[in-house]
Amino acid sequence: MKHHRLAALVLAALMLAAFAPTGLADEQVEIHVLNYLDMTNANTVDGVKVSFDAFEEARPDIKLVREDEFNEPFHQATEAYAASGNLPDVLYAWPSGRSTTLHTQKLLKDLTPLIERDGLADYYIPLVLNPSSQAGGYQAILPQGVTATNAFFINLEVLEAVGLEPAQTYSELVAQVPVLAAAGYDTILMANQDTWVMQSCLFSLVAGRFCGEGWEQKILSGEAKFTDPDFVAALAFIKQMYDDGVLNQSTLATGYGEGPGLFGTNTAAYYIDGDWRVGAFVTDASTGEAVIDPSRQENFLITVFPDIDVPGVKFNKSNTAVLGTGWGISASLEDGSPELEAAWDLVKWLVGQEVQTWQVSTGAIVTPSRTDIDYSTLTLEPLQVAIANLGGEYDKSTVVIDGSFEGPVYTPLNDGLQAIGLGIQTPEQVAQSAQDAFEAWKSAQ
Repeated sequence: MKHHRLAALVLAALMLAAFAPTGLADEQVEIHVLNYLDMTNANTVDGVKVSFDAFEEARPDIKLVREDEFNEPFHQATEAYAASGNLPDVLYAWPSGRSTTLHTQKLLKDLTPLIERDGLADYYIPLVLNPSSQAGGYQAILPQGVTATNAFFINLEVLEAVGLEPAQTYSELVAQVPVLAAAGYDTILMANQDTWVMQSCLFSLVAGRFCGEGWEQKILSGEAKFTDPDFVAALAFIKQMYDDGVLNQSTLATGYGEGPGLFGTNTAAYYIDGDWRVGAFVTDASTGEAVIDPSRQENFLITVFPDIDVPGVKFNKSNTAVLGTGWGISASLEDGSPELEAAWDLVKWLVGQEVQTWQVSTGAIVTPSRTDIDYSTLTLEPLQVAIANLGGEYDKSTVVIDGSFEGPVYTPLNDGLQAIGLGIQTPEQVAQSAQDAFEAWKSAQ
């Protein structure tokens, strides 16, 4: 593993030589970077080396002042910077959802002219260069890939220990609850302490299956409401999951960083997260250790949530997918300035072939935005192969709620989903809160 890590760093340094100026620069351009750093993911330390450290080594004319944040502190920092009008030069960001402020207030630079100037369009999948896919309607970030927000992990070790097969339907999941509980296992593990997890990784999928394709556009246009029977039924299904014991209330106290470790130690038969979370299970090159050792990974499957066989469902075999996260540049940087050129060189590197190849090889990215990655050169672990094949497990893709509605709308819904799990609000009350929030947001536009 050490040899692979060294090779990756050498490769990064060599490839960045193409960016490097001749000789050492007399004056450095300083770039402030707001980075999302998930230390619970394997290979995070090496990821910093391959991306930022390699860039700085090859570009002595550029000094990176990097600020690392994770989860809610990251989003709080982003909003604080946006409110202050003093945005970092380069930012990690979502194409919508949690980064909506950056897009709708046009705080990020339109990257289209830079992409066209440098002839990059041929190297990225069309979806990530479609400005309409981002909240502001322009190319505010260069995404790293496409993200499926529901990945249904199956632990065959646990199921085989109690004589069960993977559930194909919700009814089968319900039937497995007492069998698993008798042996000391939970049925489904989710890290639901952070309210976004339920909405992004499960409820958005459920809403799509109950409400149909394009349901969000009907609400946005006023043709439908959150209080309509199909959306209420979707919320009621989440309540049913808790009532049936498929989800335990204890998941509401499980922190996001705890989920992989608990699942990897066989506490539950199933685990729900996004496709990105596979990076938390595979081997960390800096330690040579994995939450699920490669020798065990064949005992784990990855698919989408089983068929929901209850009245009102319009279709099954679906998932929720959005553009992945990526990198943007502060709109305050002037065209042609050394700061803009330095920031753009960094973004091109962070979403370039070499870094993305490394990210795919370590599980940090599942479906990359680059089209020129040579998979024949990569040695992937079984879980990485499984997540790469997730797209073949579903027929339809519907929207992620926090990718289609702004924060003032989805935040009450996120909180309401947790309240449903705690038994302190009904599906009808949560639906009304969401509709009230939507109408308040719309009247303020």
